[in-house]
Amino acid sequence: MVTIVRAVDLELRPGGTVRFEGEPHGSALSFFHVRNAPGAGAARHVHPYPETWLVLAGRVRFTVGGEPVEAGPGDIVVAPGQVPHGFVSLGPEMLEMMCMHPSARFIQEDLEEGNQEPRSPA
Repeated sequence: MVTIVRAVDLELRPGGTVRFEGEPHGSALSFFHVRNAPGAGAARHVHPYPETWLVLAGRVRFTVGGEPVEAGPGDIVVAPGQVPHGFVSLGPEMLEMMCMHPSARFIQEDLEEGNQEPRSPA
């Protein structure tokens, strides 16, 4: 049986980011559809699984395991599981990207204050 999740039913996070957690919908994938203004992003955090980002628009600087890397439209960046990472929108335009988690639930440990990504309940 097919499941359709309507845009109006998705959780809209501060800053315009949409959150989709797969478990309630029978999906093994969770994601954030990020829309960040220049200077916004996510502070350092870590997951037990890899995280994959697809940049749709704008420019972004990821820091993965202490290594900075910049990406733009069409680029795909992968952070291995258990490796601390974060990102910031570089501007001048809005950043739009998909942050994909191969997990039915978000599992995250925040490593710094001010993280804009939600923590999954245990």
